[in-house]
Formats: sequence, structure tokens, C-alpha cells
Amino acid sequence: MPKSQFIDPKVIRKAGKITFGTIPVNQYNKKLADERNHFADGDLIRIYRDMVIIREFETMLNDIKIRNEYHGIGYNHPGPAHLSIGQEAAAVGMAYHLSVDDLIFGSHRSHGEILAKGLSAITKLEDGDLMSIMKGYFDGRILSIVEKERNGNVKDLAVRFLLYGTLAEIFARENGFNKGLGGSMHAFFTPFGVYPNNAIVGGSGDIAVGAALYKKVNNKPGIVVCNIGDASMACGPVWEGISFAAMDQYTELWDEAYRGGLPIIFNVINNQYGMGGQTCGETMGYGIAARIGAGVNEDMMHAERVDGYNPLAVIDAFKRKKKLLLEKKGPVLIDTLTYRFSGHSPSDASSYRSKEELEAWQDVDSIVTFGEDLVKEGITKKDELENIRSVTVDLIRKILSLAIDDSISPRIDLEKYPDAIGGMMFSNGSVDRFDDREPEVLMPLSENPRVKSIKSRERFYLDKNGKPASKAKVFQLRDGIFEAIIDRFYKDPTLVAYGEENRDWGGAFAVYRGLTESLPYHRLFNTPIAEGAIAGTAIGYGMAGGRVIAEIMYCDFLGRCGDEVFNQLPKWQSMSGNLIKMPVVIRVSVGSKYGAQHSQDWSSLVAHIPGIKVVFPTTPYDAKGLMNSALQGTDPVIFFESQRIYDVGEQFHEGGVPEGYYEIPLGEPDIKREGTDITILTIGSTLYTAIQAAEKLQSVYNMSAEIIDARTLVPFNYDPVLESVRKTGRIILASDACSRGSYLRDMASNITELAFDDLDAPPVVVGSRNWITPAYEMEQYFFPQPDWIIDAIHERIVPLKGHQAKTDWSVTGQMNRSQAGV
Repeated sequence: MPKSQFIDPKVIRKAGKITFGTIPVNQYNKKLADERNHFADGDLIRIYRDMVIIREFETMLNDIKIRNEYHGIGYNHPGPAHLSIGQEAAAVGMAYHLSVDDLIFGSHRSHGEILAKGLSAITKLEDGDLMSIMKGYFDGRILSIVEKERNGNVKDLAVRFLLYGTLAEIFARENGFNKGLGGSMHAFFTPFGVYPNNAIVGGSGDIAVGAALYKKVNNKPGIVVCNIGDASMACGPVWEGISFAAMDQYTELWDEAYRGGLPIIFNVINNQYGMGGQTCGETMGYGIAARIGAGVNEDMMHAERVDGYNPLAVIDAFKRKKKLLLEKKGPVLIDTLTYRFSGHSPSDASSYRSKEELEAWQDVDSIVTFGEDLVKEGITKKDELENIRSVTVDLIRKILSLAIDDSISPRIDLEKYPDAIGGMMFSNGSVDRFDDREPEVLMPLSENPRVKSIKSRERFYLDKNGKPASKAKVFQLRDGIFEAIIDRFYKDPTLVAYGEENRDWGGAFAVYRGLTESLPYHRLFNTPIAEGAIAGTAIGYGMAGGRVIAEIMYCDFLGRCGDEVFNQLPKWQSMSGNLIKMPVVIRVSVGSKYGAQHSQDWSSLVAHIPGIKVVFPTTPYDAKGLMNSALQGTDPVIFFESQRIYDVGEQFHEGGVPEGYYEIPLGEPDIKREGTDITILTIGSTLYTAIQAAEKLQSVYNMSAEIIDARTLVPFNYDPVLESVRKTGRIILASDACSRGSYLRDMASNITELAFDDLDAPPVVVGSRNWITPAYEMEQYFFPQPDWIIDAIHERIVPLKGHQAKTDWSVTGQMNRSQAGV
């Protein structure tokens, strides 16, 4: 919504037509003889060697899966093994010109890319750097295994390190690159620039874009390659990631120093099949995947189809495309044509394709044909190639023997250390800033217009005369969030924030109002309406080394980024063996007034997923302190905010909201009102509903209610709640989430188990009805009301003298509603 870009109806309503340029298809036509001046003989032989290593590594896995044996070594591997046998030239060609600063992301079928990128890195790194990496990784644990049989140079040792670390990871061994917690489909090794491979088809499509964004915003060297399959072109993360990567603002609106496209290549490793579906002619309509670039931007993403059965063709393409990215002309799309001899997995009998088709591709096997060319050109001899294959088989046998030996390669001992994995779910770090450079801002913090405006506001809800301050003069919950965020922008130069309507508008609910004045475009910007990409790019940005705040405008839109929030964000820290950090805060606004698809509280869904910290503040003091903690930490946080209470003042913290910096530890509930007869535990804006109920309970029924605001769902310290229950003997729990499956049910169950002897009655949960959220005019019949809490106390906990319940909280009523599914 930049005012500088005038949308002129006289211009855009003119008649015209769109014309497209030419997309090259398999245009590389050089022979090996033509390339002799560009490659040393040793480099060409290394290309062959790398392909052979990948082929034999995966042949070993295939044999283990199918026959439980490889060259006399027996082993049973029940886990997955999605192989890329036949695709070696595509992998080695992709990695050839990449440095360790260039990052690759992959898919469930990425063993080949892991090894190709690792082998390329080993070639380029100096011996000292290699030894430093190997010694420093898990304190040299992997190195100590492969070093015992060291009989060559450092680079040979590093090859064994790479193969062993990868295979140990595939076999879920603690010596694996990710302590065995990633496995076959998620293995990676960041020191070589190998970033997470993704078991979800297309899952890297937006995450890799976030890593490219990190490089661009923070002026870091290198590019990003997103390796995805042809079938993933139908997946939301890929389309949304491409849209995010191709935004016009990079070239139109960002400051000159940052202007230009994202440094990312979407590399479609096009093996013709997605599971058993043939993408060309059956399940897709693009014919040639490179065609997709034509619909993205005027540059058509510099799209090109490349013959992925010729490693030199792929090397040539990546050299040219990397140059474009370094000239800030990204994003780029490469359609790398290849073919897998193996099935989707070893259990796949390939019944969907003919024997003739498979044999036709085997006849042009890139390893065989490239080897023949090497011999024909006199670069090497046939027996020397055979020696490479023989040495490789011997190497793979040795690596396999090491990886399956329980005494050498044990799994994490969950008998001895039952909480070992639990200890890696969160990093629980505290980091002021992720880079030492000065943050880029447009003015001193003290001169920001909103900062100056807030200074004059009442930081407690009562003014100096003890009267409630007007909304225009009181420090509001949205102000607390703003103060924490703008403070961090002036501390951490890597921090960026984005979402729909974040810049200029100030966010849909005015939390960001004032940020535009302080921040350049590359630190605060608007995104496409693509919640998947908003969350996915935040994941990539965080794992690459930066801090990010992504905004999901309505809680209901979490469904649009479900995989990113539920399946990606929570898992990469632990799947990395806790090496990767994920300093990502996703702000989620919980609505009302807007009906069934804009007014739902889904905090329970998020809290159900291990690996995410879940925060839901309801006062300005808590909002600021908890956001400060979230932005100081190194873990993913979903930060819920209720639209009902953005404008409330601080009613509970004596002295109001401090102007300076402070943190509230995540996981600590807070007593908002002391009482002696019953405990009310609330999540979200029902705190204020509970306050109204407590006032009526006190004035009408002489019942003293103690109110505890959860503030955080995950983690959660039960001690203050249990202490309260020991005093009151009774507890009722309330939130705006629908009662069925509510996180309150989990809390109630835990409280029952932990405080059974102290309870005079079972805990009772008061949530929203199990309906669609109706229109605003009927919300009082859907969301918890003060009378609902009182009625529930009367019918389920303790009778209130003279009380007449207006709503049905009887056991019979609950059973009837359950039977009806509502």
C-alpha cells in the first residue's frame, strides 16, 4: 500500500496483451572435448567419483532394505529410504560450483544432494578448516570414530566423516549428524551448507526462501538452492514460496543498498514421477516444469530446462544462474531433467511404469556415459574407473560396518536417559542480538512519534485522580507489545517483521503503528496474502541465523499455514540434535465480531504440538514482559493476542507498566485477584469475564474467588495453581476456545491428578460452545459469560444459595451435548 505507487486507471485499463519470452530447453550442446579448457582432468574424474559414491551409498541402502544385506554385511533397517539412484549427475552438477556459504535445502529424497554438496565442500575447504569443522562438531565425536582407521589425507578423512555421519543419521544413531533424531528424510549438516531436508513434499519451498531473505537482509555471502521434486510444484508451500521470493518490492521499494531479487534458485529435480503419478501427461498440466516461470514475473524467473543426465550441463546452468543471483536478479527456476531407477521407496514395485521405459533410461545412465566420455577423451582409463568403483564399494562397506555396530554407533540411551529427547525440544537460550553490527533504523528511538505519544499516557488504568483514564489516554495492551518490539528492533540488527498490512497501515490492529517511521523497508514489510509463506519463510530466516516476527492476522488463518506451524516450526530444533536455533515469534490475533471463520480461539491446537512455546497475555504489563522474553529467547513462540482487549489499560500490576525493559518468564501464571473460596484459572480475554463473575460471586453469594491468569500455555508451572487449590478446594477453568478438546481439559486433568486430595469437587471447564462462531449480535450465546461461570459453579461444584441457573451445566446436559456432537 505504498503511496508512492499510484495505480492509475487510465494506464491499467488500456487494451494490450502479455507476451512471453523464450525459455531454453536442453540447450547445452557441448561435448566433453569442448570443456577441457574449463576443467582440470582431476576435476572431471572427481565428478565421476562423486557420482559413484552417491550411487554406491544408495545401492547399499537399497540392498539393506530389500535383502537385509550388502556385500556380506547383514542389517535390518525398518526406517525409510527414499532413493535417488539414477539422479546422481543432477546432484553433483548442482553442487559443483557451490561454496559452504551457499545453502541447499532438500526433500525426502535428498541423500544424493547431501553427499554431493558435502563432497563439493570438502574439495573447496582447506585442510585446516576441515579439521576445525570435524573437531568442533559434537566435540569431535563423529571424527573420533572415522579417524581410527585414518590412512590417507585430510580430505579422504573428511569423505569418511561425511559418509559415516550421514549413514549413522539414517540409521538413527547418536553419532549421526543430528544425533539420529532427523533420520533419512531430515538429515543435514550445516557446516557444509547442507540445510534441512524435508519429509513433507514441497516443505522446503517456503523455508528456503526465508534463508535467502536472511542472506539478503543481513548482507551475508552466498546463495540458496531449494531442491524440490517435480510433483511438489502442486504444493502450496512451493507456490507461496515462489510468490514471496518474486515480490516486486525487492526491486521497486527497498532502499538502494538492498534493492534486487532474492538469491535463490528453485531447482526442480524433475524425475518425472510423484509417488506413482507421472507429472508430465497425468497429474500436472505444465508439460515442461520450466514453463511455470513464465507466470511469475517479467523475467520468467530466468527459467530453463537442463539435461540432468549430463553433469556438465547442470554445472554450466548453475554457474550461469549463480552469477545472475550475485547480480541481484533472482529468483531463478531450473527444471533439472532426470530419472530415478529406484521406486518411490524400496517397497515400490514400479507397477506404474513399463520395463521398456526403465531400461531406456538405464541405457543412458549418466555414470556409465560420463565414464565412457572420460576414457574416450583420454582423461583416464577404464581400469582406473573400475578402481574408483572398487575403492568406493570397500569404503561403503567400512562405513556400513561402523554405522551398524552398536558398540561404536549406539542410539540415544532412552533407558538410561529417558528425558534425553525432551531435553532437546527447546534450546531455552537468551540472546540480545544475533549480529554485532549496529541496527539500521531511520531515527533515534526517542524521536519516534509513537514512542513520544505513549510517554504521555497513563500506564495504569486509573489516572492521578483515581478515575478510569479514557482509551485515548491510557497505555493499552497494543502499546505494551509495541514497546517490546520496537525496543528489540533497536537492539538486534537481524530482526525483521512482516505479514499482511504490516507497513504503512501499522498492522490490522495498530500494534505496529509507528514502526514504519523508524524502520527501512527491508526490516518491516508487507507480504502476499500467503500465510504458509509468512510462517515458512520465518522458519528459514530463523534457522539461517536471524530473529523474526511474523504476523498471522487472524487465528483462523492458522489453517492456511498448518504444516509450517504444526509440522515444521516445532521440530527442526530437536531434529537437528538441538544444533539449530529457532528464534521465531509468530503473532496471532484472536478475533471476534467477524463470524465463523474469523473469530476462533485455536490456542489449544497449537499447545497440543510439542516443540512450540505458547503465550497468551491479557494485560499490558504481561504483554510487554512476555514479548520481551519471547524476543530474548531462541525458541519458536506463538504469541496469541485477543482483539477484544487490545485497548485495555493495566488494571492489575501496581504502578502500571514500567517504561524500561523487563521480562516475564514464560510459563509462570499470575494471580490477578486473591480469594479463598474458589479458584478460577483463565486463558485469554476470559480473564475479564472471570473478574465480572468474581465480583458478582462476592457481592451476591459472599464467595471469594481467586483468579489466576495462565499467561502461558506452554510451558506451564502448576505450582501456583495447586497452591491456590489447596486453599480453596475448588477450581473452574475458562477460556474462549471451544470446550471440546480445549487445552483447559488437559489442565483440568493434570490438576485432578496433582491435587486430588485437595479438591472438594472435580474441576469444571467453561469454554465456548461447540458450534460455529455466530455473528457479533449472538456472540453472548457462544463465548463464556460471567453467568456461565456462576451457573457452572452452582450446578457442578457447590450450590449457591438462591441462585437460579440460566444455562444448563448439569451432567445430563453435558452427556446430551456430547451425544449430539455439540
